[in-house]
Amino acid sequence: MGIMKLALISMFLSSLLFSTASHAYLAPRTLLHSLSKSSTNGNRSLTTKELWFNQTLDHYSPYDHRKFQQRYYEFLDYFRMPDGPIFLKICGESSCNGIANDYISVLAKKFEAAVVSLEHRYYGKSSPFKSTTTENLRYLSSKQALFDLAAFRQYYQESLNLKLNRTGVENPWFVFGVSYSGALSAWFRLKFPHLTCGSLASSAVVLAVYDYTEFDQQIGESAGAECKAALQETTHLVEGRLASDKKAVKALFDAAELDIDGDFLYFLADAAAIAFQYGNPDKLCSPLVQAKKNGEDLVEAYANYVKQYYVGSFGVSIQTYDQKHLKDATLNENTGDRLWWFQVCTEVAYFQVAPSDDGIRSSQVNTKYHLDLCKKVFGEGIYPEVDATNLYYGGTNIAGSKIVFTNGSQDPWRHASKQTSSPDMPSFVISCDNCGHGTDMRGCPQSPFNIEGNSEHCSSPDAVEKVRHQIIENMDLWLSECQDSGRSSM
Repeated sequence: MGIMKLALISMFLSSLLFSTASHAYLAPRTLLHSLSKSSTNGNRSLTTKELWFNQTLDHYSPYDHRKFQQRYYEFLDYFRMPDGPIFLKICGESSCNGIANDYISVLAKKFEAAVVSLEHRYYGKSSPFKSTTTENLRYLSSKQALFDLAAFRQYYQESLNLKLNRTGVENPWFVFGVSYSGALSAWFRLKFPHLTCGSLASSAVVLAVYDYTEFDQQIGESAGAECKAALQETTHLVEGRLASDKKAVKALFDAAELDIDGDFLYFLADAAAIAFQYGNPDKLCSPLVQAKKNGEDLVEAYANYVKQYYVGSFGVSIQTYDQKHLKDATLNENTGDRLWWFQVCTEVAYFQVAPSDDGIRSSQVNTKYHLDLCKKVFGEGIYPEVDATNLYYGGTNIAGSKIVFTNGSQDPWRHASKQTSSPDMPSFVISCDNCGHGTDMRGCPQSPFNIEGNSEHCSSPDAVEKVRHQIIENMDLWLSECQDSGRSSM
């Protein structure tokens, strides 16, 4: 997921990956960017051919019958006609430019499945309006998005039946998602169990969290003692320089445009978190620990990492962190930043704040900073209804069935996911040094992109493959039960 800006990095690895984010983008503040911005070179995508569906704008109004065009994709190369399963891969909090060739292609081949993927409302080319004013964003929510998926699923099944000259037949459907879209996958099974045989909820941030201190704590655990100490010292040094010469320290990071100190400090915190979130801890820790041992300037060493990796290789735009940019309601390629923050500020929060002691990120990026951002960007009265979200979906006490939850041991988002198994909802944590966000679907590390989620570069490939085997066992069972009953669900 991409604040998980599921966290708002809609510009995530645009030259290498697919949609947020999302996750997010779910990259931290930008939630959990879902590694979803698309590249069409090589075989990184199964398809990039755009298709369109006429979607209802407000599923909950009996009077509003407006529609908008929603983008989707289909991949049929492995589909066993006419009765093969259909995999619905949910796009999350960023532009969805195709179906990424990650581990879902391996699963589609194994189960002889079709793969379809629907772009999340408002993101990418699926915007109902020509601007993203706060008023226009009132139909942007996970609830509306889930209903979108249900309506699309019915449309696609009926269209397939029409092509095959049959009526009333249901193929077995299985739903997939990572990060915020992983939460949507679990919630879809919860709210529409009759429309799917089961769901894979990878790194699924199903728990809305107001003060998400566990995020920062996990970064410290994932970093290890030496790297954690170096990161903490770097944060204190940056705070000191902000107090004495903020222009100079911001210029060192090529981030002079970030006038608000909190925006700048959030940018620096995300830059560290992303190394663990997407399975590249050595990119951060090796140079920083070495600089500390050599008595070098830690702030300069960290600035080099941020500029070369986070902004350079990873492709994050600094303006993502600029509240002036987030207030811009015009539609453009970076609109996803504003859209995800709206979801953060109304539904899920995921406010990444430092714990009361032994934190890594600056304590200046606190709850007040987040609430002020929500108010400045979207107006008075905008704040996250966290309790209502968890009441509606159940948080980590979600009472669904036939959902597989998976998480990476080093992923700071895993504490907002369901990590304990319950009947008919198995949960697996993949343990290895570079097992991050969505490792089961993407492999490690996730930058650069791994074709078919190749796990050979994971520090423990066997751990990844073991969880994948368990995913397949559950899918096999649940799809078989669907086919035996002649229905899409049990």
